[in-house]
Amino acid sequence: MRSCWRPTRTTHIFIGCSFGMKRPEAGRGPEGWLEALWYGRSPLAWLLLPVAGLFRIAVGIRRRAYRAGWLRVHRLPVPVIVVGNITVGGTGKTPVTAWLVEFCRAAGYRPGVVSRGYGGRPAIKPRLVSPTDKADDVGDEPLLLCRLTGAPVCVHADRVAAGQRLVEAGVNVVIADDGLQHYRLYRDVEIAVLDGQRQLGNGFMLPAGPLREPAGRLNDVDLVLVNAGPAGPGQFVLQSGIGRLRALDGSATCTLDALRGQRVQAVAGIGNPTRFYAQLAAAGLEVLPVPVPDHGRVDLELLRGESKVPIVMTEKDAVKYPPFSGFPVWVAPLEINLPPEVGARVLEHLSRVKTS
Repeated sequence: MRSCWRPTRTTHIFIGCSFGMKRPEAGRGPEGWLEALWYGRSPLAWLLLPVAGLFRIAVGIRRRAYRAGWLRVHRLPVPVIVVGNITVGGTGKTPVTAWLVEFCRAAGYRPGVVSRGYGGRPAIKPRLVSPTDKADDVGDEPLLLCRLTGAPVCVHADRVAAGQRLVEAGVNVVIADDGLQHYRLYRDVEIAVLDGQRQLGNGFMLPAGPLREPAGRLNDVDLVLVNAGPAGPGQFVLQSGIGRLRALDGSATCTLDALRGQRVQAVAGIGNPTRFYAQLAAAGLEVLPVPVPDHGRVDLELLRGESKVPIVMTEKDAVKYPPFSGFPVWVAPLEINLPPEVGARVLEHLSRVKTS
């Protein structure tokens, strides 16, 4: 395999803004505006509180309806683990889902994943994802999980139907990626993932703040994982880092350290791109953020231009592009580490279901 590509001359381009400025995500259109509203001190948030109050009431009524049996909850014949969050945006749910797949498999289970398939075409019936599928059809996160883990992944807006399809395929543990608010599906284990830096933002419900559910909802879940930030009592810290880079066309691998001191264009069509930019910057790279909407994509040919500045993108972005040769496009795999107690807790819950 080739070694890391290095530029042969000094380059002078500017994509977005160099990381280290106060708001590198400010160029992301509506998403940047919402970032400032929910995680800043915007007076507009206070003006939206009446609407947020109505939303809170609606969320409470809906959850009560399921808990009281007014709306039907469907229970699958196998244990269900739900991974989600109570805020809008990326917190690290998909890497946790991939970790759970590998953990359950190592414990002797046959895990599978259900996903809504954001970014893909709505499926008429539950669809099992193939590694050769396109992200435009099944969604970037389901395709990434399929390729990373090799486990059965089923996409559909109805997670109950998707879970039933997995059971038919021989799965004996269903893991729901981002299904904390999908109460139609009974769950045996609930795992909430929080962003350790942004936490709960201004603490307001939508649309005044980023909360899908009240903060007290965290008291009801079985595990709270805090991504790269301080954890509260009973919570666990999720440590994450970037592993060995690989070329998008599969022709080479590279360490982050080999790119230290170089300027790179960072492509991150994820919910919280700032975390990705910070990880690259912490490794000594000069980061030029490329604004991309969550689940969106950019024109790599346009980025290449005449700049000769290499591109580094997340794994979630990489599944949206065909092999790209003749120019360095590096894929940065995310590696996570969780305390042993997290796995022990998961197995404890699964064993209870297994023997009940």
